Amino acid sequence: MERFRVHHARHGRGARHGRQGRRGPALVALTLTTGLLLAACQDTPSAPAHAPSKQATAPGLTVTGQWPLTGLPAAGEGPRHPVMVVKIDNSANSSPQIGLKGADLVTEELVEGGSTRLAVFYYQRTPSLVGPVRSMRATDIGIVKPAKAVLVASGGAPPTVRRVRAAHIDTFVEGAPGFRRDNARRAPYNLFVDLSRLAGTLKAEESVPSYLPFGRASDLPPGTRATGLSARFSRTHTTRWRYVAGKYVDESSFAATGDRFRPDNLLVLRVRVGDAGYLDPAGNHVPETKFTGTGKALLLHGGRVVKGTWQKSLGSALTLRTADGNLTVPPGHTWVELVPANGGSVTLRR
Repeated sequence: MERFRVHHARHGRGARHGRQGRRGPALVALTLTTGLLLAACQDTPSAPAHAPSKQATAPGLTVTGQWPLTGLPAAGEGPRHPVMVVKIDNSANSSPQIGLKGADLVTEELVEGGSTRLAVFYYQRTPSLVGPVRSMRATDIGIVKPAKAVLVASGGAPPTVRRVRAAHIDTFVEGAPGFRRDNARRAPYNLFVDLSRLAGTLKAEESVPSYLPFGRASDLPPGTRATGLSARFSRTHTTRWRYVAGKYVDESSFAATGDRFRPDNLLVLRVRVGDAGYLDPAGNHVPETKFTGTGKALLLHGGRVVKGTWQKSLGSALTLRTADGNLTVPPGHTWVELVPANGGSVTLRR
């Protein structure tokens, strides 16, 4: 069993005000004019603070080098919208999840009650249906800011809303373009968003740095054999992965058949988890992953695992290292597991 300690990084530049931050080696140009829509309470819709802009009429900017969320080769006209990070429920109540297949990158984080929630990144594609959409958490600040993304959620508890606003992250909640309820499902697991429609109201205004330290697959150390892993977030939730035909399959997925996110890479970061400082409506303490610091990491690719460490400060990008030097992530789709160092565990399958 692998047990390794970590802190989680919170950094990047806000979406509404002038921002400063480190840019990655490969940039994809974008432009963004968004309305700030912040929730008055957890999973409760609120009215927009101001209306979002009309769809951009200028052509998309040229993209060269690599896509910032996958590291895959990129050239030509880029998206006219910013990266959009959608909070998606990750419990049996969400079954089936819709739209994961169209994502560029996924991060899994601990929430109250021992459950997890997904922060799903969309940039190259904007599915017409994504969800169920749930509420934001303070943890999302560190997840969203490095991509200079907007946060798409059902709403948020007042303490979280205040912190997200202070971080200058534009947020879109129920009531914004593209949101709708599915009457065939029960609330609050019935909120969905048409990302194509929402993207049509946004105009990107900043280049996007590489979200991960991407490098050639041939540069990856050989590591050791690993056919999968189990990431235990709490006593009640474990995410299980299996390597199949060049991809990783989430055996505990709630996604619809044919709509699963099948990553090329699994990046496991052991994180320190604290208390967000308030209770949810059921009286549970709300956890907050600390996305700053340093700790141990596992990178799985091609049926093998490389052990290393990660480091991140508020204003820097994520860096990975082994005892021999820098560790880079092969180009492709990546699932990032933010597994608690306090209370969680990771077991590799050999």
